[in-house]
Amino acid sequence: MSNITKHALAESLKKLLLKKPLNKITINDLTTDCGISRMAFYYHFKDIYDLVEWACLEESRKALQGKKTYDTWQKGLLQIFEAVYENKPFIINAYNAISREQIENFLFQLTHDLIMSVVEEQARSTSLTQEQKSFIADFYKYSFVGIMLDWIRQGMKSDYTDIWKNMCITIHGNITNSIQNFTKHAK
Repeated sequence: MSNITKHALAESLKKLLLKKPLNKITINDLTTDCGISRMAFYYHFKDIYDLVEWACLEESRKALQGKKTYDTWQKGLLQIFEAVYENKPFIINAYNAISREQIENFLFQLTHDLIMSVVEEQARSTSLTQEQKSFIADFYKYSFVGIMLDWIRQGMKSDYTDIWKNMCITIHGNITNSIQNFTKHAK
């Protein structure tokens, strides 16, 4: 039952964001729209920003289900773009209302998990340390998040599929090459 309430609040927030900015939405607006008590809201979230963060992570988890392998990670990146674009009013409002650092941290966590899964898979039979694998994942994570933040900051006007294709062309084979390069230099 609690996930149903959380999802209802997230949907209510998205609906309200179409009408007014995040900083003008109150807990009362959300609870009235959902038909729940304020106490029910506070049972699940400490404030509206906590709800925003949860909703972003939930959307992202759905977008990445089953897309954390070498063969599917590029599709995972595309699905991150799709999830962000499908929730454009929500994301733009959140980007403008909460700190850039919170949006970065959210995207960093999401992207690191995706890329780290690929690095772990590809480095399975190597002697790479966890630190080296994390470095590789972080390197590509910062590239992706930087490009995504630029796209969000510019109002998501560019076609994200073009951005995604360019990223795939740029990164193609590079994670595997990075693993091989680390392995060669470790000897």
